[in-house]
This record gives sequence, C-alpha cells and structure tokens, in this order.
Amino acid sequence: MLSEGSIAPSFSLEGSDGKPHSISEFKGRYLVLYFYPKDDTPGCTIEAKGFNSKTKELASLGASVVGVSKDGYESHCKFVQKYGLKFLLLSDASGETIKKYDAYGNRGVFGPGTLRKTYIIDEKGRIAKIFPKVTPLGHEKEIIKSIKDLEAQED
Repeated sequence: MLSEGSIAPSFSLEGSDGKPHSISEFKGRYLVLYFYPKDDTPGCTIEAKGFNSKTKELASLGASVVGVSKDGYESHCKFVQKYGLKFLLLSDASGETIKKYDAYGNRGVFGPGTLRKTYIIDEKGRIAKIFPKVTPLGHEKEIIKSIKDLEAQED
C-alpha cells in the first residue's frame, strides 16, 4: 500500500503522443498522476476537461498532468483530439502500473477495474498527496489548492 512520503513506483508506458514515458522524466516538477476507468465516458470526460481547463495554471505551479487508463493508443488519441486535451494520456493495457499505484479494485455496480485515484508526486519523485476517492467535477481545483499548500509548506 502506497503512502504519502514514499517513493512513487516507476513505470514506462506508451503515451498519446506515440512515445514511451517514464516517471523519471517528470523529476524536478510536480506530477499530477491520475488514474481513470475509460476514455470518453461521462465522469472521465468531466475530469479530463477540468484538468485541461487548468493546464496553464498547473504549469505555472510547476506541475504536469498525466492521465492513465487501460485504454490503448488509438482510444487515447481520439479522446485527446475530441476534447483538445493539452496533456499526456498513458496506456497501461496490462494494468501493471494501475495495480502498483493501488488504483485497481471493486467499482461497485461496475465490478472490478481501474479506480478513479490521483497522486501528486513531488519534484524528488516522492508521493506528496493521495486522493483515494475522486469526484470528477471540480477535482482540478482540489489539486491546485493542494499544490499551493505543498508549496507553502516548503517556504
């Protein structure tokens, strides 16, 4: 079970840009790593559009947003294009990374699958904050507030 302060598990996953990405490329800034069940479904779309609306503000706080689901490259590309998403989506078809991040489990009436869960990973690659149960609407505001709080703690 992951906890705040622990080192974020490594990964190497294909991105919606067609390139492999690993956690190490995000060192030196905050990484908002969010897990979601499926591209272009109502809750996942609300969450993605929320993050998309705040990419500039998040970047000004030194944060990158990355979404992870089991969907493949083509699905991610369609989702990115349909909503003009300005951040990276990663494909974890095997579910290995999703499980490493404790983002797999029982989703009630939907059965087992990817849980909606977000991590803020700090500049050193440590888990700074965990959001174990995410409500898609307004989640981006919660993340921005948390990053500002983390910044204030460092001062």
